[in-house]
Amino acid sequence: MRVELAFGKTGLAVQLPERFRYHILEARSAKPLADSRLAIESALRAPVGTPSLEEMARGRRTAAISICDITRPAPNPQTLPPVLSALHRGGIETEDITILIATGLHRAASDAEIRQICGPEIAAKYRVVNHDARQFEQHRFLGTTAAGTPVYIDQRFVAADLHITLGFIEPHLMLGFSGGRKLIAPGLAAQETIKVLHSPKFMRDGRAVEGSTEDNPLHHELLEIARMARHDFILDVALARDRSIAGVFAGEARQAHRQGVEFVSRTLLETLEAPVDAAITSGAGYPLDLTFYQAVKGITAAAHIVKPGGRILVMAACEEGAGAPEFRQMLLTGTSDARFLEQIAAAPVVVDQWQLEKLALVTTDKQLLYYVPGLPAEYHAKLWGRSFSTPQAAVEATLEGLPAGARVAVIPDGPYVLANCREAAAPALQPEAAIR
Repeated sequence: MRVELAFGKTGLAVQLPERFRYHILEARSAKPLADSRLAIESALRAPVGTPSLEEMARGRRTAAISICDITRPAPNPQTLPPVLSALHRGGIETEDITILIATGLHRAASDAEIRQICGPEIAAKYRVVNHDARQFEQHRFLGTTAAGTPVYIDQRFVAADLHITLGFIEPHLMLGFSGGRKLIAPGLAAQETIKVLHSPKFMRDGRAVEGSTEDNPLHHELLEIARMARHDFILDVALARDRSIAGVFAGEARQAHRQGVEFVSRTLLETLEAPVDAAITSGAGYPLDLTFYQAVKGITAAAHIVKPGGRILVMAACEEGAGAPEFRQMLLTGTSDARFLEQIAAAPVVVDQWQLEKLALVTTDKQLLYYVPGLPAEYHAKLWGRSFSTPQAAVEATLEGLPAGARVAVIPDGPYVLANCREAAAPALQPEAAIR
């Protein structure tokens, strides 16, 4: 059987042997909107829980808009123009609008990427700036949350009269779903705030996972931070499988985001009757699989449907390598997954440890295999799993020794599929030959 996986910009075809029971978990989505521009304009005129964006702009002199960075396929060139038009109709001038790229602790966007993120006309006409979490002096202290998180948010966003975020809603490995409040923290937060939000306190809470919001403590922490930053208005969208706009949600930050999450949950959820023995997944293709750091999301999403001791193969292009310097350094230390979890449990939080922590929580319970050709060779022995030089070799190793009829999930779009199981996970079938 031939299956096409999301991989880089081109996709990747793999051949699967016939002797297993495959469950192909497609990234189901709503149909693309017939006229997304009209839908956006309508949502801005009649938002949820607030006056129209034009009305909100009246009497305000300045506005700040937080948008996703290059690692997310947010359709900013489609959503920004109607938002900017509404602000102008409300009396806010071009020079009084700041568009902030919510990098969190990701690298800054280049000039070429800014043109891609915003569209060339907007990039040329408006003030578009990168957030830099490491520049502490660029942030304003807003207080401390009830749970004890110190809140430092980009001064340029806080200083504006009107605070807007533009995003899109997809499953997120620790926050349940992206969008809304995530465009403020961690998107525009200082690293002093981000480190607390990504500490073991939240990362090891079983509710801080894909698809979880109502009981997710991290979700509620970010809502509190967004409220402290005066999150006035959101425009979030849901994307169809071809990444065109399938749903538009605008207005008061909590209400509009909740509507979007409900829409995406109904659309994406795939439920298996029981856990599988192995899963073949992806990093979701470009731009999400640019780095190994981001490819971890494909692993954590698949882990929910794989039996203890089962296998997960992730395929991700990783054209930009491992990720940020701190993440690269941690990968190369060579410590075991269990030892890493032990070391960071009570130690001061280091930038990007959270992504490796989420990986370790999977690898201590599952067997990991990788096809990550863009990741430099020195990392391959440090991944707490086996890495392969060809996709077919990786597939064969994943399935090797599994008895005929073993259940295998194939997830072509990786973390863009929200999957769970009705039954609790029993141990995986014992293969004829262990791979670890």
